[in-house]
Amino acid sequence: MTLPDDTISHLRRVLEAPELPGDRYEIHEAIGHGGMGTVYRVHDRALARDVALKVLRADVAGREAAVRLEREARILAQLEHPGIVPVHDVGVLADGRVYYVMKLVRGERLHDFAQGSGRADVLRVLLRVCETVGFAHSHGVVHRDLKPSNIMVGSFGEVLVLDWGIARVRGSVETDGSTGGEPVATPGEGDTAPGVILGTPGFMAPEQAQGISGQIDGRTDVYALGAILRAITGPGGQGHPVPRPLEAIWSRALSPDPAGRYGSAAELAADITRFLDAVPVTAYRESFGERAGRIFRKYQTAIILVLTYLAVRLLFLVLRGL
Repeated sequence: MTLPDDTISHLRRVLEAPELPGDRYEIHEAIGHGGMGTVYRVHDRALARDVALKVLRADVAGREAAVRLEREARILAQLEHPGIVPVHDVGVLADGRVYYVMKLVRGERLHDFAQGSGRADVLRVLLRVCETVGFAHSHGVVHRDLKPSNIMVGSFGEVLVLDWGIARVRGSVETDGSTGGEPVATPGEGDTAPGVILGTPGFMAPEQAQGISGQIDGRTDVYALGAILRAITGPGGQGHPVPRPLEAIWSRALSPDPAGRYGSAAELAADITRFLDAVPVTAYRESFGERAGRIFRKYQTAIILVLTYLAVRLLFLVLRGL
């Protein structure tokens, strides 16, 4: 007897649903899926609030994956910042799968937000992302999987960087979960194993895509930020003509050579801020005509008022002389 696909899918969801120890958390629906885990909305009976619970998928459960998820929870717990989801609890299910509980984030992903927002609003969100990423870098953490789907814009304007599952901590050793290598080590045990490739195509820097672990640093995330900037403001993002200074900003961030990129997320943010303020950006040398046009756009109202006044004065003088 062959079961219908819908029945098989339902049975799989039931089997994978976590059975949490105790009665503090009540499991509701799954709200997200990733390469390593599933995120559920759960109700915290002790504090009478809904939270999110991330648990290893049954098909990837194993010591290496468990260590990786525990490591993600530890990284999030140590990075206390408004742009990073706070972790409330961590534990192990009866079947051995690791889980952790975090704030439930409500909002929309960056690519959806960009579709319905103006360029300036989108760039201001990206500035918040740069701030969060820069904070992580200052604590020795490189995200390595920055992309629009890993950025949430909340209902009240909060901006959160999600999914730190493959983040690299300065001095940690890692292997790709698909290789069956050694488990992820704790910080301070060396560098990422050579040849390991982790990330998302299209947003990975060349050194990351080639598995050159010795070159992975903050500039690797700068590359991903440039790819995000291009994705959400370029022709394929909002569909509007792209100003050359803005294109130059993401082109510099996307330099194949790390030395050619912005040295930090803060430097990238500074150039985006200059663009928003209608002042020259460091990544682009504008022509005289472009400079004149930029100045006119920045002071358009004042210039029009002055020209109108001069035109009226000239007309008055001409009529007076008749």
